[in-house]
Amino acid sequence: MKKLQLLNNLALAASCLIFTSCAIVRGYKADGAAGPTSYSFEHHVHDTIANGPTAFSFPYAKQQAEWIDTLHFFTQPPAYKKPRTLWQALDGKTDTQGVLIIQNDSIIYEKCVGDITTDRLATVFSVSKSITSLLCGIAVDEGYIKSVDDPVTDYLPELKKKNKMWQKLTIRHLLDMRSGLDFDDTYSLRLKDLKRLNAMAKLNYGKNVMKQIRGLKFENEPGTKHKYESMTTQILGVVIQRATGQSYTSYLSEKVWKPLQMESPAIVNIDSKKHRMAHAFGGISTSMKDIAKIGRLYLNKGVWNGKRIVSEEWIRQSTDYNTDNEGYHFNWYNTSWMTEKPEYPGFYAHGIRAQVLYVNPYKNLIMVRFGKRDDTYAFIPYMFELLSNCKEF
Repeated sequence: MKKLQLLNNLALAASCLIFTSCAIVRGYKADGAAGPTSYSFEHHVHDTIANGPTAFSFPYAKQQAEWIDTLHFFTQPPAYKKPRTLWQALDGKTDTQGVLIIQNDSIIYEKCVGDITTDRLATVFSVSKSITSLLCGIAVDEGYIKSVDDPVTDYLPELKKKNKMWQKLTIRHLLDMRSGLDFDDTYSLRLKDLKRLNAMAKLNYGKNVMKQIRGLKFENEPGTKHKYESMTTQILGVVIQRATGQSYTSYLSEKVWKPLQMESPAIVNIDSKKHRMAHAFGGISTSMKDIAKIGRLYLNKGVWNGKRIVSEEWIRQSTDYNTDNEGYHFNWYNTSWMTEKPEYPGFYAHGIRAQVLYVNPYKNLIMVRFGKRDDTYAFIPYMFELLSNCKEF
């Protein structure tokens, strides 16, 4: 009996080794046990998102907001024993590298540590989802996508024969993370999670994203349940490509990077040189100053220096304070998850490692945080919401 159990265990271990020998091992070799970092794009296959010949630069305000470093948060006893400054709350184990704050179109606060500057490219991870949403809005405005209520199979007809659920899946479901797909953003190494971990690793490190999409299954009917996971946005990226007839990279360059006068070309990871499918879910690398320009566009309701880039209605649907769908709409978050509604609520884009782009339209504020890890003392969007609601602004 013991011998049989031992053989079973050995067989299980061997199958796990074989099972994880592709995507998971490829990811481990590429980025180590801790996974991708802000600078992993430097050794990953990628495309360049070209910027234009002219650049917009935020000027520095004459009066810098040095008072921010003297503010203290978490001062309410008995819940908190020790008040903390902004950087004490964002630092510690978090490896916060940079914070950039812009108000009324001028930089009022900039602080960087380590090897980052506000001009250096770093991966923004799932902040990329919010940029993909912007690109989708532009494709809708231009008529490439007729409606966000179109079924995905209008643009990926080869999926019709795979599963009847594909014909029920709409673009709106992708934008609101209500796809019903059997997929998880898991990073667990537990035996029971290996299958899902392998799927996530394949999305990040696999060489043929479309092949993976064609093999997907559903666990719920689309539209019935909100569950955040990255595959939905990857499919959205493919829809945009099919609808526009352009690559994700070239369309993003033409419609966002050049019109917004980005100071630097950006990078987007792709699955392989053969298929060149952009990682629309989390593969964009850009600078703090350039990501802030996405915030400026949303702050100005889709207009950039007098030119309409995306419809005001798209901005409204993305950013309105709304508790439905756990405060997640069109790949942007609002702060309706807070215990009490702030007097001046903002909205934000968020990625792993706590890359954050926060916008507060009431205070005309844009806040950006880049870092190496996200095990923060305080949730960074919460800190930015507290900061923007303080009386000093």
